[in-house]
Amino acid sequence: MASAPARFGCLSRVAALALLFLTGAALSRLAERREALHGASVPAAEGVGAERPNPQALASSADFVLTPEGESGLFAQLGAGDQAWVPRAVPIPGGGTRYVYQKRPDDQPLSLEQIKALMRDPPTFATERSVIRQLLTQIRHSGVTVLLGPPRKQGAAGEWDPARGVLRIRPDIPAKGSREFARVLNHEAIHVAQSCRNGALTAHPKLLGLSRQVQGAARRHLQEPLYRNSGALERALEEEAYANQDNLQLGVRLITAHCRLG
Repeated sequence: MASAPARFGCLSRVAALALLFLTGAALSRLAERREALHGASVPAAEGVGAERPNPQALASSADFVLTPEGESGLFAQLGAGDQAWVPRAVPIPGGGTRYVYQKRPDDQPLSLEQIKALMRDPPTFATERSVIRQLLTQIRHSGVTVLLGPPRKQGAAGEWDPARGVLRIRPDIPAKGSREFARVLNHEAIHVAQSCRNGALTAHPKLLGLSRQVQGAARRHLQEPLYRNSGALERALEEEAYANQDNLQLGVRLITAHCRLG
């Protein structure tokens, strides 16, 4: 999350103060949202070796083709999702204030000063939005069709189908905000570059030679049922994508370096 620098001020005195962190079942609604965030960074390299379909069948009735003309709607969804990452102050009956906020699995809990700083100066996610625009442009120029639609493998947030030249992102991902969408798109862009590295956009993906040292939540994702039956190569390809998905500038560079742009 691209947070603005925190500004710390004096604390006002309140009768009671409760800080709600996303631990346990303190807020079931927010806990469910946090669980979904795991999925927001769980793309799968799908479609390797799939039969090439009729080009007219690239998008099903459940898919939305993400064209440049449709990006305004996408960014409107991202903006609404970004608001959920701004902490909220909730009055407590009888006096006092409770502060509610979301945190990603590997984030440290925020202090009261940090919470108030984010409320005064909310993150703009300008970097993530710029990356999304650049990635979508480069991915399309490489010949990929980008769809908002349900991946074929349950639990995946996105998938790259090289046999069809189709990149899918689960339709609920934009509602999770710019940071999560950028991470999923960057992950899938790495998979696209893996195919290009093997000679063609529709080629079987090949390792790029990047780091495969996976940490934190990404390591836990690779232990989920989604990857239980993965072969050695598919797992290695996923490790490479997971290890580098948070480097949001990398996907554009890899597409530019390895894919033939139209």
